[in-house]
Amino acid sequence: VQLQASGGGLVQAGGSLRLSCEVSGRAFSSYSVGWFRQAPGKEREFVAAISWSGGRTYYADSVEGRFTASRDNAKNTVYLQMNSLKPEDTAVYYCQARQGLLPSTLATIPPANFRSWGQGTRVTVSS
Repeated sequence: VQLQASGGGLVQAGGSLRLSCEVSGRAFSSYSVGWFRQAPGKEREFVAAISWSGGRTYYADSVEGRFTASRDNAKNTVYLQMNSLKPEDTAVYYCQARQGLLPSTLATIPPANFRSWGQGTRVTVSS
């Protein structure tokens, strides 16, 4: 599958953004999709994931309660609603997909283990 993240931008602390991840390829509805981010000078890290049905989600502690993942299988798109943004959320955000994995399992895969990444989208939160 190919993934394309979009929706990033510049926002003040406390503001909101909604990111989109369009997934091309067959059997999208069988893939769990995860969101990762990479801040300047830091390693890529897991942010959130949603199961193939949308019934299960999993979040990093740093975003729990502020970010919400959702999906529209009819549009082959996964969303990440980000509220109460903080300057430390500034990063390039990427999405990744894996077939048949629970979101909590997807969260444990080191980002370096993914062979390829689609284009990310930059989020900048000003203080």
